[in-house]
Amino acid sequence: MYVILTSKPDLYTSSLEGRATIVETYRYMFYGRCKAIFEIAELDRDAKVTITESEPPFVRNQVSTKFLDHFETREQARAELDHLTRFGGLQASLERCDAREAGV
Repeated sequence: MYVILTSKPDLYTSSLEGRATIVETYRYMFYGRCKAIFEIAELDRDAKVTITESEPPFVRNQVSTKFLDHFETREQARAELDHLTRFGGLQASLERCDAREAGV
Protein backbone atom coordinates (compact mmCIF):
# COMPACT_ATOMS: atom_id res chain seq x y z
CA MET A 1 0.00 0.00 0.00
CA TYR A 2 1.23 3.50 -0.85
CA VAL A 3 0.39 7.00 0.39
CA ILE A 4 1.45 10.50 -0.67
CA LEU A 5 2.93 12.94 1.85
CA THR A 6 3.17 16.67 1.22
CA SER A 7 5.58 19.23 2.65
CA LYS A 8 5.48 22.91 1.77
CA PRO A 9 8.77 24.83 1.97
CA ASP A 10 8.77 27.48 4.71
CA LEU A 11 5.31 26.35 5.93
CA TYR A 12 5.43 22.77 7.19
CA THR A 13 7.11 19.39 6.81
CA SER A 14 5.55 15.95 6.91
CA SER A 15 7.38 12.88 8.17
CA LEU A 16 6.41 9.28 8.78
CA GLU A 17 6.74 7.44 12.04
CA GLY A 18 6.52 3.69 12.13
CA ARG A 19 7.20 1.05 9.54
CA ALA A 20 7.21 2.95 6.28
CA THR A 21 9.67 3.63 3.49
CA ILE A 22 9.87 6.71 1.28
CA VAL A 23 10.26 5.28 -2.22
CA GLU A 24 10.09 8.42 -4.39
CA THR A 25 10.37 12.17 -3.85
CA TYR A 26 9.25 14.96 -6.19
CA ARG A 27 9.50 18.73 -6.23
CA TYR A 28 6.36 20.45 -7.49
CA MET A 29 7.55 23.41 -9.52
CA PHE A 30 5.11 26.19 -10.36
CA TYR A 31 6.44 28.92 -12.65
CA GLY A 32 9.99 28.05 -11.63
CA ARG A 33 9.40 28.03 -7.86
CA CYS A 34 9.20 24.99 -5.62
CA LYS A 35 5.73 25.08 -4.09
CA ALA A 36 5.62 21.59 -2.53
CA ILE A 37 7.56 18.40 -1.96
CA PHE A 38 5.63 15.18 -2.55
CA GLU A 39 6.84 11.85 -1.20
CA ILE A 40 5.41 8.48 -2.11
CA ALA A 41 5.70 6.14 0.86
CA GLU A 42 5.25 2.39 0.99
CA LEU A 43 3.46 1.10 4.08
CA ASP A 44 3.00 -2.43 5.31
CA ARG A 45 0.41 -1.16 7.82
CA ASP A 46 -1.00 2.15 9.01
CA ALA A 47 1.53 4.57 10.50
CA LYS A 48 1.56 8.09 11.91
CA VAL A 49 2.38 11.21 9.90
CA THR A 50 3.88 14.06 11.90
CA ILE A 51 3.25 17.52 10.47
CA THR A 52 5.55 20.20 11.88
CA GLU A 53 5.23 23.91 11.19
CA SER A 54 8.42 25.60 9.97
CA GLU A 55 7.99 28.73 12.12
CA PRO A 56 8.06 29.06 15.90
CA PRO A 57 6.43 27.73 17.99
CA PHE A 58 6.89 24.72 15.60
CA VAL A 59 3.45 23.27 16.27
CA ARG A 60 3.32 19.50 15.65
CA ASN A 61 0.31 17.36 14.85
CA GLN A 62 0.04 13.66 14.20
CA VAL A 63 -2.40 12.03 11.80
CA SER A 64 -2.89 8.36 11.10
CA THR A 65 -2.27 7.26 7.52
CA LYS A 66 -5.68 5.59 7.64
CA PHE A 67 -7.08 9.07 6.89
CA LEU A 68 -4.97 9.45 3.72
CA ASP A 69 -5.78 8.18 0.25
CA HIS A 70 -4.21 4.77 -0.29
CA PHE A 71 -2.93 3.34 -3.56
CA GLU A 72 -2.32 -0.31 -4.34
CA THR A 73 0.67 0.38 -6.58
CA ARG A 74 3.39 2.98 -6.92
CA GLU A 75 2.13 3.67 -10.45
CA GLN A 76 -1.32 4.58 -9.09
CA ALA A 77 0.30 7.01 -6.63
CA ARG A 78 2.32 8.58 -9.47
CA ALA A 79 -0.83 8.93 -11.58
CA GLU A 80 -2.54 10.74 -8.69
CA LEU A 81 0.41 13.14 -8.38
CA ASP A 82 0.26 13.80 -12.10
CA HIS A 83 -3.47 14.51 -11.82
CA LEU A 84 -2.96 16.85 -8.85
CA THR A 85 -0.26 18.90 -10.55
CA ARG A 86 -1.56 19.40 -14.10
CA PHE A 87 -3.58 22.55 -14.75
CA GLY A 88 -4.02 23.15 -18.46
CA GLY A 89 -1.36 25.45 -19.86
CA LEU A 90 0.16 26.59 -16.56
CA GLN A 91 3.90 26.18 -16.08
CA ALA A 92 3.76 23.37 -13.54
CA SER A 93 5.92 20.28 -13.36
CA LEU A 94 7.06 17.46 -11.11
CA GLU A 95 10.81 16.91 -10.78
CA ARG A 96 11.93 13.63 -9.30
CA CYS A 97 14.71 14.15 -6.77
CA ASP A 98 16.47 12.67 -3.78
CA ALA A 99 14.80 13.50 -0.44
CA ARG A 100 18.03 15.15 0.77
CA GLU A 101 18.10 17.38 -2.34
CA ALA A 102 14.51 18.41 -1.67
CA GLY A 103 15.34 19.44 1.88
CA VAL A 104 12.91 17.04 3.50
